[in-house]
Amino acid sequence: MDSQLKYKETDKMSDLICENYTLLQVMSRFGLSLGFGDKTVKEVCMLNQVDYRTFLAVVNFIDEGYLRMDDAFKNLSITSIMNYLKQAHIYFLEFNFPSIRLKLMQAIGTSEDNVASLILKFYDDYVNEVRKHMDYEDRVVFKYVDSLLKGELPTNYSISVFSKKHTQIETKLTELKNIIIKYYPATANNNLLNAALFDIFSCEKDLESHCRVEDYLFVPEVLKLVKKLSDRDE
Repeated sequence: MDSQLKYKETDKMSDLICENYTLLQVMSRFGLSLGFGDKTVKEVCMLNQVDYRTFLAVVNFIDEGYLRMDDAFKNLSITSIMNYLKQAHIYFLEFNFPSIRLKLMQAIGTSEDNVASLILKFYDDYVNEVRKHMDYEDRVVFKYVDSLLKGELPTNYSISVFSKKHTQIETKLTELKNIIIKYYPATANNNLLNAALFDIFSCEKDLESHCRVEDYLFVPEVLKLVKKLSDRDE
């Protein structure tokens, strides 16, 4: 692991979270729960059977604003990254999106108001689009990677297909945010609407982070495994 990384295996996990609370989401998606006392990052990861190098790669990559590319991190666990991505999908689809919708409804209602109806429809359409995107990754991409991890080299799919089709799914949230900020009339409950907007801002950033981990940490590691298996079969 790069000695210049901000967070290291010997750091206390509690210090890492207190310094950057947004990393709580990362910790949760690696299956790490609170209550770790004064244990170090490495100790907490090992107790939970998580590859600590991969955990540190993800937290440093996110904390530093995605400045380091794939060649800055070595010997990452594809299984750990994939489990992280799967848990992120569950979080977005089963918790974050429903939570934001509930807040939007509480703020703007489901009345006959045209703008309110349009906002909810835009939001629901967006969530359906993201659901399809994540479902494709769960069913096709991760299944393909599972085969690679078993030493198989499927010929009916390539990770490059995923890379080419991988769009920035957070873009439409920017549009929704702008619609609410610019056009929603002052009849809404401002405190509730601001809370919903805050969650949309946070979700937008989280989705961007999710896509960056896929593009710059996950895909490069999968490509290395494909090359290894291809070389083996030659």
